[in-house]
Amino acid sequence: MLVSIDGGSALPPYEQIVCGVVDAVREGALIAGTKLPTVRALAGDLRISPNTVARAYRELEARGVIETHGRLGTFVAPGADPVRGRAESAATEFVAQLTGLGYGAAEIRILVDAALRGIDGSSVEDQAADRHDDRQDKKRADVGERGG
Repeated sequence: MLVSIDGGSALPPYEQIVCGVVDAVREGALIAGTKLPTVRALAGDLRISPNTVARAYRELEARGVIETHGRLGTFVAPGADPVRGRAESAATEFVAQLTGLGYGAAEIRILVDAALRGIDGSSVEDQAADRHDDRQDKKRADVGERGG
């Protein structure tokens, strides 16, 4: 869950939401471009009034933590570091594209790891070609062992 409400806290619920979202952004649990639940959805999850969530979202928007894009929804705003903000947005878009293609989190991590390995001097395409060549060499060796 995005945030939780402590009924025994001295902080009003809307401030608990604000603090929870700000903390999640600072810790990297929420990155730029992450879509937040609708006001009604979060209010239902937390079992509080939608007006309370709306007040928290207004406060977060005034602080520049979130941005509302009309019917598209509410998103975590790019941070104070514009380079990091662009990187986080690119990562979010990349994951959304791959998810849309049917890839799961584990498969996406494998692709990202392969791409990162490519940074060390060889491209992902070179690595794929090397793996293909290795498979071809193994097939030839297997055929040779069988006398074919």
